[in-house]
Amino acid sequence: MTDIQLGMPQLPAPDYPADVRARLVADGKEIVARYPDSRSALLPLLHLCQAEEGFVSRTGMAFCAELLELTTAEVTAVATFYSMYRRKPSGEYQVGVCTNTLCAVMGGDAIFDELKSHLGVGNNETTDDGKVTLEHIECNAACDFAPVVMVNWEFFDNQDPESAKRLVDDLRAGRPVEPTRGAPLCTYKETARILAGFPDERPGAVAATGGAGPASLAGLRLAKGETPGARVVHPRGGQEPQDRPQPGSHHLSSHDAPQQTSASDPEHPAGPVSEEGK
Repeated sequence: MTDIQLGMPQLPAPDYPADVRARLVADGKEIVARYPDSRSALLPLLHLCQAEEGFVSRTGMAFCAELLELTTAEVTAVATFYSMYRRKPSGEYQVGVCTNTLCAVMGGDAIFDELKSHLGVGNNETTDDGKVTLEHIECNAACDFAPVVMVNWEFFDNQDPESAKRLVDDLRAGRPVEPTRGAPLCTYKETARILAGFPDERPGAVAATGGAGPASLAGLRLAKGETPGARVVHPRGGQEPQDRPQPGSHHLSSHDAPQQTSASDPEHPAGPVSEEGK
């Protein structure tokens, strides 16, 4: 049983070495100064501690509590609520496979199962060389590019089991890896420092963040009439309607346009239900 279960007080968390503590205090005060209320700085401070150790340790939580004049219970409640904070040492690269609905049906589940077997780890486990921590993740708003794999929160779009295995092999071997879009890949600790609010000083990193990908912009181009509309297919293999709306018009889509049952399903015509037929 643990000390908490036995009702015994826990030992104080070990402190950072003097040089590390001095550096974290300086960075921490810079973070706190950004906010009118010091406790608002808790999230970036937790990222700062994660940038130091690769996870949020008891030492890190005690440091945040001291700097913000909070209780360790208040800090622990936040650190354990958000999945972006690790509670145990993890890999240099966090490889997340989206297994939410769309990515899953497009192959995300197969990718995740294949990587577990290929790396010899389970969910939230790290390879023996300390390079890769594998996890399944929830939707990251990249459904246009499903299935998506993320490495330290950078996107790798339109993946399949083979491409995902090549990706993790390259990460473990130290070979260059480029995300599909967004900033260049960096280590988990470097990512955590950026999330703490410090500038990304890598050459070209800011310019490389880019915008939405082509798949995300397709609907916008269609709405503006810049792209021809999709061909409307009549139900049950019938002829295409002659009054098909032109691209860019404000006519409702074939899915939204109201139709009588006889028009939408010629083989099973039925008119509106009369009062007598109710």
